[in-house]
Amino acid sequence: MPQLFDDVGEIVEEALRRVGKRVVLALPLGIGKPNLIANEFLRRARADRGLDLTIFTALSLRKPRGSSDLERRFIEPLADRIFGNYPELDYLEAVRKNTMPPNARVIEFFLEPGALLNSAHAQQHYLSANYTHVARELLHRGVNVIAHVVAKRMVGGTLELSLGSNPDVTVDLLPEVARLRAAGQPVVMLGQVHREMPFMLGAAHLPADSFDLLLDHSRFDYDLFAPPNPALATVDHAIGLHASALVRDAGTLQIGIGELGDSIVYSLLLRHQQNEAWRRALGEVGTERSAALVDDIGGRAPFSTGLFGATEMFVDQMLDLYRAGILRRRVYDYLPLQRALAANGSSTRVDAALLEALLAAGAGPNLDAADFTALQAAGVLRSECRFEAGHILSPDGARIAADLGDAKARDWLAAECLGLELKGGTVMHAGFLLGPRAFYASLSALPESERRLFDMRGVGFINQLYGSDQELRIAQRSHARFVNTTMMLTTLGAAVSDGLADGRVVSGVGGQYNFVAMAHALPGARSILCARATRRKDGKLTSNIVTSYGHTTIPRHLRDIAITEYGVADLRGKTDAECIAAMIDISDSRFQENLLAEAKRANKIDAGYRIPASRRHNTPARLEEGFAAQRRAGLFSEYPFGTDLTHDEIELAGALRWLKDATGSKAGRLATLLRALFAGVREQDRHLLGRLRLAEPQTSGEKLSARLVSLGLRRSERRDAATSRTAAKDP
Repeated sequence: MPQLFDDVGEIVEEALRRVGKRVVLALPLGIGKPNLIANEFLRRARADRGLDLTIFTALSLRKPRGSSDLERRFIEPLADRIFGNYPELDYLEAVRKNTMPPNARVIEFFLEPGALLNSAHAQQHYLSANYTHVARELLHRGVNVIAHVVAKRMVGGTLELSLGSNPDVTVDLLPEVARLRAAGQPVVMLGQVHREMPFMLGAAHLPADSFDLLLDHSRFDYDLFAPPNPALATVDHAIGLHASALVRDAGTLQIGIGELGDSIVYSLLLRHQQNEAWRRALGEVGTERSAALVDDIGGRAPFSTGLFGATEMFVDQMLDLYRAGILRRRVYDYLPLQRALAANGSSTRVDAALLEALLAAGAGPNLDAADFTALQAAGVLRSECRFEAGHILSPDGARIAADLGDAKARDWLAAECLGLELKGGTVMHAGFLLGPRAFYASLSALPESERRLFDMRGVGFINQLYGSDQELRIAQRSHARFVNTTMMLTTLGAAVSDGLADGRVVSGVGGQYNFVAMAHALPGARSILCARATRRKDGKLTSNIVTSYGHTTIPRHLRDIAITEYGVADLRGKTDAECIAAMIDISDSRFQENLLAEAKRANKIDAGYRIPASRRHNTPARLEEGFAAQRRAGLFSEYPFGTDLTHDEIELAGALRWLKDATGSKAGRLATLLRALFAGVREQDRHLLGRLRLAEPQTSGEKLSARLVSLGLRRSERRDAATSRTAAKDP
C-alpha cells in the first residue's frame, strides 16, 4: 500500500526526503498533472536555492485570458464559468514571464500551440522529441519523481488505482522504474487522487502498490481542465468532408484534437447517418474530383463493419462515433484470432468456420493453457469449459483433445464448447484523453463493460509498430487512416506542423512523425495531413501552401495525402512535378500563379504547364456556394457538437473575430476606428455590451470600445446575412 497523505506540503517533504536535493520531476501532459503538487515543488525551489529542480512535462494548460481589453472582458467571465476553480500552474506563469529561479527549469516536449513563442525559457528548454522517445529522454535526465493525478476505487476491500487520463508515458516508464529501484536508485511514484478523474482501464489500471505516496483528500478535487468545443468554420467542414470519404469501412482511425478533428468526426457521422445528404455534399464541395482515390482507399457507404480507433488522443467526439455504431470494430490481443477476423471480414459469429480460420491463422494446432484462456476471454469457448492436460472439458464433462489440427476434435469442440458470439476485445487504443467536462462525466458514467472497450495504453504501443508484438499491431490496424493537422505544406509535400522558420517552437512534434512513418510501414495505411489553404495575420492574407520553408516537421520523402478546403492531393509515389501540380490544385486560387511561377523558375515543373480550368476557382465564395444546399437543410453548423457559449456570447465572438481581422494592419486599425467613431452605438446592442460591462461606458476608452463592438456586431451580421443569401440560392 502507498503511504497516505492529506497535506500537499507533507507529501512533497517525504518525496524530497527520499530522493534528496536534486529532483527530476516528471509530470504527464494535459490534465494528468497534479497542479498543487507541482506548485509546491516550485515553491520549495524558490525558498531553497540548494534544491535543484527540473520539471519535465508537456502541454501545460492555463485558463484563457485574452490579449486585449476587449478580449479579456469577453473571455474572463467565460473562463471562470467553464474552468471553475482549476488551479493555475505556477511554473507556467514563471515560464511565460521568464521569472524561473536559477535553480529550476521546465523542459517541455510539446507546448500549448502558439502560447510560448515569446518565452525565452520555454524556447531554450524545449526538447524536440517524438512522443515515443520521451520515456527514454526522461531516463537519460535521471528522473526520480513521477507525479500523477489518479482515480481510485475499492473492490472487495482492496484499493485499486487508475492513471485515468494519462497512461501515455507513465506505463512505458514503469518497467524502467522497477529496474532502477532494483539497482538501488531511489525513484518515487507520487499520486494525487481526484474524484472527477475517470477510472480508465486497460494498461491505465494499476495495483495500488505501483505508487509510493498518495495524496487523498476531497479538498484537492479542483475542476479538471475542460476546453469547450470549438466553432467549426466552413473551411473546417470542407476539410473534414474530404477526409471522411477516405476512411475505409473495417479500417482504423486516428485523429487529433481541435477544429479539424471535430469536423472529420462530424462528416463521418453524416456519412453513416444521413448518407444521401453526405454524398450530395461530396459533389457540391468538390470531393468527387478525387473520386478515383475515394474508390481506391475510402468509400461512400455507411459503415457496416465499423472502425477501430488507434489514436494517441481520446477526444470526446470518439464517444459520438461509438454511440453512433461507427466505432465498433473490436480487436483482440490474441494474434491468431485477430488474423482470423481479418480473413472473415471481422464477423463476430462463433462457429466451426472460425475454428478452421484460427487453425489457418496459426493457432495451435495443439492449444495450450494460454491459447485456451485467450479464446475463452474472447467468447470463442464457453465460460463453463475448462482446460486440463492438453484437453478441453466441455460443460457436460466431455474430454476433447485441444487439437485444432484434428477435424474430429474441431467438430466435437464446435458441438460442445463454442460460444455464440465474440465478446470482450476493444474498440479503441488511446494514450491520453482531454475534452469538455461532460466528456469526463460520460466516461465515468459508462458501465465498466463498456469502459473496457476503450483500452488506455502507452504511446510506445499506440504510436508505433515496433515491439515483440509487431505482428499483432499490424493485424489490428488494418486499413489505417492517420489524420493529422499541419500549419503549412510545401508544394513538394513537406509539412510544417510545430515550428517557425526562425527556430521558435509553436507546439511540438508530438506523435505526428510516428503516425506518418507508420502509415508508410503499415500495409494498406495512409497518412492524411490537413491544412487550411490560407491564414490572415496582421491584416495580411498569406498562403499556407508554400514553395519552401525554413523548418519542416515531416520531410518531403514521407509525403502521402494532403487536404485543404479545396480538395485532396494524393502525393504518394508522385514525382516532384506531379506533386507540385497536385498541391497547386488544392491551393487558394489567389496564390496559384505565384506558386506555379516559382516552380517553373526552379525547373521543377514543365515550362508549358497550365493550371486546369476546373482548379482555378478555389475561393472562399465558391466554397460557401458548395455548402449552400446542406446549410439550408440545417447541416454543417458552427457548433454541431454543442457549445458552452450562450447565444449572446456566440454573437459577440463573431463581432470580436471581425474586429480582429479588420484591425490587423495599421491602415485597417485606423479605418475601423474612424468608422466606429462616426457610427455610434445601436440601442439594440446594449444588452450584448452589458455582457462586456460596456452597456454604460464611463471612460473614453470604454466608449470607444463600445462603438467598436457595435460596429463589429453590424459587420458580422452583414457577413452572416451574405452567407445566408448565398445559401438561399439554388446550388
